[in-house]
Amino acid sequence: MIITRTPLRISLGGGGTDLPSYYRDHGGFVVSAAINKYVYITINQTFFPGYFLKYSEQEVANTIADVRHALIREALAMHRMPGRLEIVSIADVPAGTGMGSSGAFLVGLLHALHAYKREPVTAETLAREAVEIEMNRLGAPVGKQDQYVAAYGGIVCQNYHADESVTIAPLNLSETALRELRDSLMLFFVGYTRAATELLGEQKERSERGDAAMLDGLHFTKKLGLEIRDLLEAGDIRRFGELMHDHWMRKRARSAGMSSARIDELYEIARGRGGATGGKLVGAGGSGFLLFHTNDRRRLRAAMTEAGLTEMDFAFDFDGSVVLLRNR
Repeated sequence: MIITRTPLRISLGGGGTDLPSYYRDHGGFVVSAAINKYVYITINQTFFPGYFLKYSEQEVANTIADVRHALIREALAMHRMPGRLEIVSIADVPAGTGMGSSGAFLVGLLHALHAYKREPVTAETLAREAVEIEMNRLGAPVGKQDQYVAAYGGIVCQNYHADESVTIAPLNLSETALRELRDSLMLFFVGYTRAATELLGEQKERSERGDAAMLDGLHFTKKLGLEIRDLLEAGDIRRFGELMHDHWMRKRARSAGMSSARIDELYEIARGRGGATGGKLVGAGGSGFLLFHTNDRRRLRAAMTEAGLTEMDFAFDFDGSVVLLRNR
């Protein structure tokens, strides 16, 4: 039996510039943080032929081509995995909540397949294989942020280059700044989920045809991501909330589906009654978790609880994707 654990993530700045429709012409930059909420993948050899798959659904497939779950099918095909396999997935957070769950799922699955084959593997290889499957083989309108931060873990700066290469560097935070950053951030579940492909597909289409408003918004997002990196590395955590607010105002303007009347209402409650200095919806938009920066956790928690939201406490993860159990 093999068990892997792979972290979900929050984006701190630059999100959206990791899509090829943008970085191939302009270069992309994202600061993102892995958190201690995980996707777990278990692989076990069975006594029966075929593939036994358990995720939000259950499948029994005779061949790889028969597998309905596209990510599992392509991962099995990439690694030419024989039958007699049981694959089980569970997660701390529902899919479709803007925390990179599909990227984390795929990285964790690939890690488990390498471990099952007794192959050592680097974080870079895991990220590249996941990108190859999701972006190239399946053609999903997604970026590279999720796969890389899931594989590497930590709080990382990611530069995306026109030649498809990615440069990864840890955010250079002092221990004091790291604790202050963690203590200033709070997550609240909006209460429903949504696939990001529609919104990301719109961004891809508008970027590829040179839509001025979309490109201006993404240029601003990248510039702000670089400012956030410099500000955090300088230890100026208090001003981070102001930049988060600027980021969210621009992000929600990129697409009509990025926010909703309910999300806008909750954001105003947090900024007003809750005293949050800034925040944003994590992920491509439309659903999931609201991330806020605050100097008064009790005040913000009280306001969000009164508004009907549930807080999800978290810490940063610095391990990336790991093998928890290798009994083979």
